[in-house]
Amino acid sequence: SDLRQMLATKSVENIQFLPFLTTDANNLSWLGYGCLKGDGTVITVNAIGATLQTLYILVYLYYSPAKRPVLLQVLLLLAVVVTGYGYFTNLVDTGMRLTHLGLFCSVFTITMYLSPLADLAKVIRSKSTRCLSFPLTVTTLVASSSWTLYGLQLHDPYITVPNVPGIVTSLVRFWLFQRYRPEQDKPY
Repeated sequence: SDLRQMLATKSVENIQFLPFLTTDANNLSWLGYGCLKGDGTVITVNAIGATLQTLYILVYLYYSPAKRPVLLQVLLLLAVVVTGYGYFTNLVDTGMRLTHLGLFCSVFTITMYLSPLADLAKVIRSKSTRCLSFPLTVTTLVASSSWTLYGLQLHDPYITVPNVPGIVTSLVRFWLFQRYRPEQDKPY
């Protein structure tokens, strides 16, 4: 919906850039994990995800009136990715590389899934779910549940464990949507 809004309005007003950037970094990290592990599913899903997030970043950059801060953030992401690649290929023993990268990807994913908790306090204070996206909540529940089941099937804790918070935070958001229904919102 953010991409549609940017294309329709030819503007990035009210659209945050950081989620595009962090999701791209997450996809690239898991892509590296999938390549190292030789897991075609992880490779395919995250290659598509990284491609789409890069497209969103390019569209955001195109419509952004302040290109310099956006470019600096993209360059920072590239520096982090290159540094991470250098660390995992040159400094981590080959036998431990998959474990270290899996742990890094897990921590990054957990952080991403827990980041919406900051909005939950705002929802409870305002008694309004206006700042939450229902489609994103559904998508997060489906995606995190799917990855959890896939990780369980493979007996891969690096895939299983970081997706459980996605399930939990989605269920909390569903509860908030139930508790503070949109029709209860007061006009400002």
